[in-house]
Amino acid sequence: MNQEQPIIVGLDIGTTKIAAIAGRKNEFGKLEILGFGRANSNGVQHGMVLNIDQTIKAIQLALENCRKSNPNLDVREVYVGIAGHHIKSLQTRGDIVRQEHEEEISQVEIDRLVADQYKTYIPAGDQIIDVIPQEFTVDNFQNIPNPIGYNGVKVGANFHIITGDRNAIRNIHRSVEKAGLKTRDLVLQPLASAAAVMCDQDLEAGVAIVDIGGGTTDLAVFYEGILKHTAVIPFGGENITNDIKTGLGVLKTQAEQMKIQFGSALSDEAKSNAFITIPGLRGMPAKEISVKTLANIIQARMSEIMDFVTYHLKQVGLDNKVLNGGLILTGGGSQLKHLIQLSEYVTGLNARIGYPNEHLAGGHLEELAKPMYSTCIGLILKGYNDFENKNIRFESDYVKLDTSDLLKQEPVVDETILKAAVQQADGTEAQAEQPVNPGGRAKLKQFLDSIKTNLIEMFKEEDDKQL
Repeated sequence: MNQEQPIIVGLDIGTTKIAAIAGRKNEFGKLEILGFGRANSNGVQHGMVLNIDQTIKAIQLALENCRKSNPNLDVREVYVGIAGHHIKSLQTRGDIVRQEHEEEISQVEIDRLVADQYKTYIPAGDQIIDVIPQEFTVDNFQNIPNPIGYNGVKVGANFHIITGDRNAIRNIHRSVEKAGLKTRDLVLQPLASAAAVMCDQDLEAGVAIVDIGGGTTDLAVFYEGILKHTAVIPFGGENITNDIKTGLGVLKTQAEQMKIQFGSALSDEAKSNAFITIPGLRGMPAKEISVKTLANIIQARMSEIMDFVTYHLKQVGLDNKVLNGGLILTGGGSQLKHLIQLSEYVTGLNARIGYPNEHLAGGHLEELAKPMYSTCIGLILKGYNDFENKNIRFESDYVKLDTSDLLKQEPVVDETILKAAVQQADGTEAQAEQPVNPGGRAKLKQFLDSIKTNLIEMFKEEDDKQL
């Protein structure tokens, strides 16, 4: 059975490392890792691609290492994580009044609700990355997780919209394409990490996923089974390393090594009589550094990061023990000693380390069970979620319908549909598997008629901009 499942590749473009992991689900629904490669990242700062050439080389090296681990792998498409302090989120509300209100609510109507949110006004220079439905309403019934099969006159939903800087997104796409790959989808990194370290009980209890990466700390908050909030905090492990470098007057490599080997997030836990000896540069005398001083520097920066987490939880009213599942700390920075104690002290919530082995099959490399690979493994899981639900962004749902018939019926051609059809040409097998509903043509015609006016207005606006 597992031979029928696709091989999905996650590409985590981080500030300190670039990782590529290929995986496939086995007959028990667990991920078998088929390939793994990583490389040091040089062209990325605070989660954003700044030097495209260096990033391309690092992606190619990670892919080369991935192929070396399994020469039979043919990697062409990847799911890519996105983070950076340019990421923003907002809440919106959408409703539609149904014409065929006596019939059950269909997926096409939900797609229309989601599609409408892509027209939400956002600041110039930003771009919508994802639209995530939260709870639905049908007439007077509220908090419906999935309205398909209900019937009613009005259906609506609250949405969590994630946006990012258009240039930052373009740089990621360009780096991936020039490395010889196609971006299947961009996924917000905290959502990918959440998929890797969370289980259904966590979702029900309510948790905050805190992914402490090299350049950023990513936050995703879940409550009552839905995503309530996402944020990207512009501090991470690199900031701690730079603080140590500046505060103690050492080289960056020495600062990083001290942080990993002797670092602690609680200065009270550090021994006051322990010292680290750093060899002097070019004949200079060796330097003695107190372990307690090192811990003080780390604690100051980690406390600041956790203060940001508390601030974001207060913003959505989910502090003060409301989250029964507490904090799940993951990412490379979560491996600091005594971080759990500091996190609990600052936020007042229980905390634990989130390992990405929740969904991994046995026999994988021990290296991959480390929190630093949560995002990459989560990207594979998000890819499988798309594959199993036949839902790779709302645009591709139009392509799943018979577009050849669609073009014959409709004289006004939506250029975005044609573009999506070309881009998703490799998904035709999935289209062919879907049974065609005989009444679907008429419903599709009504649906297109209802949005034709909006499309014409949209293209007018685009033309005006070009002129």
